[in-house]
Amino acid sequence: MLIRRIAKLAGASVPPIVSAIRLSGVISAQGTARRGLSMEHLADPIERAFAPPDVSAVVLLVNSPGGSPVQSSLIAGRIRALSQEKSVPVLAFVEDVAASGGYWLACAADEIVADPASIVGSIGVVSAGFGFTDLIAKIGVERRVHTSGTSKAMLDPFRPERPDDVAHLEALQAEVHEGFKQWVRQRRGARLDGKDEAELFNGAFWSGARALELGLVDRLGDVRSVMRERFGEKVRIHVVNPTKRPGIGRLIGLDTATLAEGALDLASERTAFARFGL
Repeated sequence: MLIRRIAKLAGASVPPIVSAIRLSGVISAQGTARRGLSMEHLADPIERAFAPPDVSAVVLLVNSPGGSPVQSSLIAGRIRALSQEKSVPVLAFVEDVAASGGYWLACAADEIVADPASIVGSIGVVSAGFGFTDLIAKIGVERRVHTSGTSKAMLDPFRPERPDDVAHLEALQAEVHEGFKQWVRQRRGARLDGKDEAELFNGAFWSGARALELGLVDRLGDVRSVMRERFGEKVRIHVVNPTKRPGIGRLIGLDTATLAEGALDLASERTAFARFGL
C-alpha cells in the first residue's frame, strides 16, 4: 500500500485494487481460521478488506451451505456497516453454493453474481435431531432427568416429543424465518417485485440461472471477468483472509480430543454441503 501511495504522489498510474474476502464453509460460532465462518474470526479480515483508502470495491467469495442465523446476521451486518462508512461498494460472487445463511451473507452485497450452475436460495430455517425413546427402552436404559422449570428439558431426544414443545420450536423458527425474509426483502428490494414470495421463501433452492430469473441474483459471471469489465484489465484483486496456521503446526500440541473434534467438524461440514449435492 505504501508503494501505491508513493506512486500516486509521483503522478504515476496505479491499477485499481479490489479486496476479496473468502466466505467458505459452515457458519457457526465455533468457526475458526482453518474451517467454518464466525464473526470472531472474520472481524479482522473484514476490517482489513475495507481499510485501504483507495480500494475500489470489496468482493465476497461465497461458498457456504449456511449455518447459524446469528453469526450470519453479525457478519453481514459488519460488512454493511463498513460499506456505508467507507462508501465502498460490495459485490458477492457465488461459487458452488450460497444457501440459507450463505445466501444471507451474499445479500450483504450491493450486487450478487452467480455461476449458472451455482446453488442459490434455501431461505428458511431448519432444526434436525434424533429420537432415541424406543432404543433406550429396548436395551433397558431408564432416562432420569430432574428439572426446575417445566420446559427445561424441552425436546429431550430420549423422551417422546410433546406437542407443546414442538409448537414452541415452530414458533421460534417462524420468528427467525421472518427476520431472514425481511433481510432479503430489504437487500433485494425492487428486484423481487412481482415474484411469488411463497416460492422464494419456502426453503427451496435453485440453480444460479433460475435464481437470476427470480431476482435472487443480479447477473451470471465470474469474479475475474466482472472485475475487469468494471475496473479495467489491470485491476488487482487482493484476497484478505484470516491467518492460517502452518500445516505442521496443526499437528504440534494437539491432543487426541482436538484431532477428533476436527474430524467431526469436517464430517459435519461435508454433510451440510452434501444436502445440495456437493
